[in-house]
Parts: sequence; structure tokens; C-alpha cells
Amino acid sequence: MSIPTTRFGNTGLTVSRLALGTMTFGLQTDAETSFRILDRAAAAGINLIDTADVYPLGGSLETVGRTEEIVGNWLKHRRHDFVLATKAVGKVGPNAWDQGASRKHLLSAVEASLKRLGTDYIDLYQLHSDDPDTPLDETIRALDDLVRSGKVRYVGVSNFLAYRLARALGKQEAQRLQRFVSVQPRYNLLFREIERELLPLAQEEGLAVIPYNPLAGGLLTGKHRSGEPTQGSRFTLGNAAERYQDRYWHEREFNTVGQLQAVADEAGIPLATAALAWVLANPAITAPLIGASRPEQLDATLAAVSLQLDPHVKQRFDDISAEYRRGDAAR
Repeated sequence: MSIPTTRFGNTGLTVSRLALGTMTFGLQTDAETSFRILDRAAAAGINLIDTADVYPLGGSLETVGRTEEIVGNWLKHRRHDFVLATKAVGKVGPNAWDQGASRKHLLSAVEASLKRLGTDYIDLYQLHSDDPDTPLDETIRALDDLVRSGKVRYVGVSNFLAYRLARALGKQEAQRLQRFVSVQPRYNLLFREIERELLPLAQEEGLAVIPYNPLAGGLLTGKHRSGEPTQGSRFTLGNAAERYQDRYWHEREFNTVGQLQAVADEAGIPLATAALAWVLANPAITAPLIGASRPEQLDATLAAVSLQLDPHVKQRFDDISAEYRRGDAAR
């Protein structure tokens, strides 16, 4: 299998049509297994790797940075062959300033990430979330300095509301600062709210879109059953369990998955493959982030890149999940 490539928004950068998310590395997945997952993804042609300074998911202040260390160790002697993305803003230390998008935090956070990743530059440095306590002007000027210093090639955002991203882009343009080139939102058949404002903004502004959770934390694989959350999954993993249960572990979502599963079965396609193919079918999407806790779990998602959903199947998926496009469906 050879994954096709695509242009990364309005930049001159070319990336694989799928990206590898690494947030399970270091807690749910040990280093050896993480290496095998990275090997499997690389062999398939994935060249965009995404991580964050607060990973692994479900960890604590004692585990922050462990995922970047694993990725950095794997990247030794092959750094030039991959586009490396990481994120900052989350809490990484005991002090009040060990989080957020202030100049103080971002400048120290990038140095810590560079050290853990074993590299002297980060291809895509992203704000992991919006920081309402820091003026946008302070944040975008700090990011501009990082790009001009050569430590960062491009900058992007994750988990931003459309109006805040639009404000930031306007300020960057007015002040002639380095512009955000990408957005990393949550997007899947059970969370479509971003179709209303964020995705149109991204298309109009030429932003790359690298969505996370394309399989709704695994719910769209069809392997979970209503009732007690599955042990060892994201729905029971440390401090992330409550967040994932709140997002997806509800009877409405299970009923929707059951309907989607029936359509996928009728089409003879694994639900995970069909659900990711549905995400890829949106013209606003650049490269969804796929993840795994075991290498073989990548097989169904890797297959999605070569699957063109039958228009009838896609329409049925659209209709079944239509309520999740409304704002009141978000969790």
C-alpha cells in the first residue's frame, strides 16, 4: 500500500493523506509497541507525525513529555524523512506559567519539546487549545519569533472556535506576522459541528485541516458495546476517561453507531474503514490523524485512503449522522 500525498493547505509543503497521531504512546502503548506502530505507518507511506508536549493521553505531570521522547528516539537518523508536528499550551509543570499561550510559556515549551524530540526544528508547532487569558497579539508575536528563529517552520492551531481563529488570522495579516497554516479540530460522524463555520473558514483561508478523533475514540470501530466502558480503552484511561465518556459514551451515540454499522455491513466494508473514508471524502480535509495501540489496528484505517465511498453509502452516512452537525449535538 502506498498512501497518496497532498498539499498542506496553501503552503508549499507536501504530506501524506493520512497522519499518525501518537497520544497513546508511553502509557496505553509501551515504547517497543509504539516503535512497531511507527514502523507500520512509515512503511505504508505516512510521513506526517503528530504529537504534543502533554502526551501521553491519560497521564499526569509525571508522564508529560514521554510521548515526545518516544517519537524522538524513533526519529533518530531519519528526521529529514518526516514532517514532525507537536503542540503546546497544556499544563506541563507545577507553576502557574507552565501552561497557556504566553510568550514565557511558549518559548520555554518549544525548547523542552526540541530536547525531547532530539531535533533542532519542529515542522509544525501548534497551539493545543485557545488561551483566553493571554492576548492574541502576545501569542502570535511569540510564534512569529519562533519561526524567524528557525526553531519552527510553520504554526497552526487546534481546538479553536472559528471566530477566534478568524481574529488571529486577521491580526497576523495586519501585523505582517507568520500566519497560521493549519487547524486540528475534532471531526467524525458523531461530531460534525465544525462543518458549519470552521471548515468553511479553513477552505476560504487555505488552511490545512488535520482532524483528530476520526473514529470517535474507537467508538466508530463498532467494537464497543453499551454499558460499562471497555477496560484498557480511552474510555477508561486515566484523566482522559471522563472526557471521552462525556463525548461519546451515550445511548444516542451507540444507536447511531448501530445504524452506521448496518450500512457498512450491507456495503461489505469494515465500519472503521468506512467512517474514515467518510472523513476523507470531505474536500476541506487534508490528512486525518489515525492512531493505534497495536500495529494491526492500523490496517482498517490505512485501507480507507484507497476507498471511495459509494455515493449512496455516503449519503446514508450523512443522513444518519445529520443531527451531530447541529451545535446542540456537541458534547
